[in-house]
Amino acid sequence: MKNDVSNRRDFLQRAGEVTTVAAGATALGGVHSWAASAAEPVHLGIIGCGGIMTHHVKGLAPRDDAKIAWLCDVDPAQVARMAGVISAAGARPAKRTLKYEDVLKDSNVDAVIIATPHHWHAPIALEAMAAGKDTYIEKPISHVFNEGPLIIEAAKKYKRVVQQGSQMRSSPVTAKARKLLEDGIIGDIKVARAWTAETRNVVKPVPDSQPPSGCDYDRWLGPAPKRPFNKHRFHSTWRMYRDYGNGEIGDDGIHDLDMAAWGLGVDSLPKQITARGSRMMLHGHASEYPDNMHVQYEYEDGRLLIYENYPFTSYGLHGFDNGNVFYGTKGYMIFSRRGAFSVFLGHKGEPGPTEGKDLRGQRGYTEHMSDFLDAVRTRRVETAASAQKAHFSCSLVHLGEIAYRTDGRVNFDPAKGVFIDNDIANGMLTKNYREPFGLPETA
Repeated sequence: MKNDVSNRRDFLQRAGEVTTVAAGATALGGVHSWAASAAEPVHLGIIGCGGIMTHHVKGLAPRDDAKIAWLCDVDPAQVARMAGVISAAGARPAKRTLKYEDVLKDSNVDAVIIATPHHWHAPIALEAMAAGKDTYIEKPISHVFNEGPLIIEAAKKYKRVVQQGSQMRSSPVTAKARKLLEDGIIGDIKVARAWTAETRNVVKPVPDSQPPSGCDYDRWLGPAPKRPFNKHRFHSTWRMYRDYGNGEIGDDGIHDLDMAAWGLGVDSLPKQITARGSRMMLHGHASEYPDNMHVQYEYEDGRLLIYENYPFTSYGLHGFDNGNVFYGTKGYMIFSRRGAFSVFLGHKGEPGPTEGKDLRGQRGYTEHMSDFLDAVRTRRVETAASAQKAHFSCSLVHLGEIAYRTDGRVNFDPAKGVFIDNDIANGMLTKNYREPFGLPETA
């Protein structure tokens, strides 16, 4: 077989059409599987070798329907660590690089998995799609609001598959909950509530220092402003800073916001956003974000979506550190992305269906990646967490943060994608990109 993109695509499509099993089900209408031995594996480029990628690689390395062809990270120590994960799984070694461009230039690579800090998600994803690669992008797919529509348009223009790492959309327990909600067990759903309720430790500021040996720190900064190295603005804790991440609401909260949007069934953006936040307990914390937030999103049809996060609740809420409640006209459902739900009906709250006593295997990681790989193989562009669905959820992160940083309550035009009579808020829908990094011209 020739090593050009079109021939590999044709082969994968034909193999997928022969072996796809159409009867599978996901939360959004079907996880497809196939007989892996009957088709060549999907060749993957791994871009960003941090924490969540360890989970992905551990799951992918033993699979017959996927081959990890490249490992890429600006920190060679991260690449070496991930190579060790592959070796421990008994899989074939992958090529290594510090530059994601090397991965995109390889015509044998069918798709990439992007798990960099948030500020690199859109630039790499847009360039990858232009290079003919399908993209699995960790949440959130965008660092600022205006990147979302660019990813949607690029997916259409280049006919690329996009999947956001919102794995609970593919979980079996989500599929069961969806069936109940669609059957109207709790009536018309009017309000969805999402929460992140976990303990967080104080991370005290430290002085700037030198980056790790061999690390291309300037490339790590990429489109972000140039500044001296600080260990808190690097591995893991970069999430606390607006230059690279989106705070708690965009790190853990996006999962719960995504499931709230799913449960509420919204297919548009909100018209009004109200947000408040403060320092409850993390005094001296190095983060640029509040340690708690309360955000309310009102949609044009009157439905509400509410988000809360707390840094002190080791006990969680309703028994879960991360969860949702869907309030309907006949009852309510408590749902957690940990893999469980319970229904309560009528004015007395009579117990209804319950699922998830054993939370193992209910979080959707395997099913979500299988959905993506199947879409790559069959050229099915609609995935469990496509670019459009992801944008609706990621927008809640960005709009909530902007409301918090500006007037506390802002009015938004869902059709035009801009705030109404608020130039300051509209300026926050985008950002400046440091040259020569940033969004490619193809965007």
